[in-house]
Amino acid sequence: MAGFMFKNAKIYQLSAPLSLTLTELYTRLAAHRFRPCGPLETLTMGWVSPLGGAHTDPVIAVNNCLMLAMRRQERLLPAAVITELLDERIAVIEQQEKRIVNQPERKRLRDAVLAELLPRAFVRSRIVRAYLDRQWRCVVIDAGSDKAAEDVLALLRETLDSFPAKPLATEIDIADRLSTWVTTGAPPGFMVDDSCELRDRADAQAVVRCRGLDLSAPEFKAHLDNGMQVASLGLVWNEELSFTLEASLTLKHLRFSATLLMTEEQPAGPEQAELNFDTEATLLTDQLRSLLGGLTPALELTPP
Repeated sequence: MAGFMFKNAKIYQLSAPLSLTLTELYTRLAAHRFRPCGPLETLTMGWVSPLGGAHTDPVIAVNNCLMLAMRRQERLLPAAVITELLDERIAVIEQQEKRIVNQPERKRLRDAVLAELLPRAFVRSRIVRAYLDRQWRCVVIDAGSDKAAEDVLALLRETLDSFPAKPLATEIDIADRLSTWVTTGAPPGFMVDDSCELRDRADAQAVVRCRGLDLSAPEFKAHLDNGMQVASLGLVWNEELSFTLEASLTLKHLRFSATLLMTEEQPAGPEQAELNFDTEATLLTDQLRSLLGGLTPALELTPP
């Protein structure tokens, strides 16, 4: 299945329920639609339809969730290119006029170089999907990095004037808890997979990555005995959803079981696009709700 299935999940809790109606949210999002970078712009961000293609609806309601998609476009202009041309311009002035270019003039020259180069720079776009879960009062973003997730949150704050969201939190040491799961077994509903990353408590540069190995083997346990901790761990939830849980509480490499996908699959064809989208979005949101319900007691997550 393709479309709205996430590969990662960064989850942020809302301190208050979203009070806007679907119509009000639609209006706010439509006012911040994506537009391409202008000739002298380095970056633009805005909302596009989560359905993709020629669809225009900036929000789709599915399973008591509001599905969104942000498009980010930036002009690729390496700093080294700017510096090289700027230095050439300065060298010509200093040689011809027998003087040193001061800082204010240097800034003006740099601005002129930017204005000359930006319209010719390549542009790169990416789409980051997200959804607002009214039931769990959270926002889930398909991002593997804090930077990509923060772009979505920043645009939500700009769009809605205020968007009080904070990352999942717990008072326990996640690395210690994951290390315990490896040595003594995962909590009910979870199964330890065959991938893991270890980091040394005293030396952050010391890293051991394991994949396709038996994590119960003595040589693996020896790393833990020698002061290393589990920084990320492959897990399976209810035999239906496999993922990597990082100590930052980011979920990566989401993979749904083949049986689950076959059960939910719908016929192909343009006329089925919206039906397939609803099916995928329902599967995604149901599974992540179920997973979050398991992680909350297992990791002692604090309420918003």
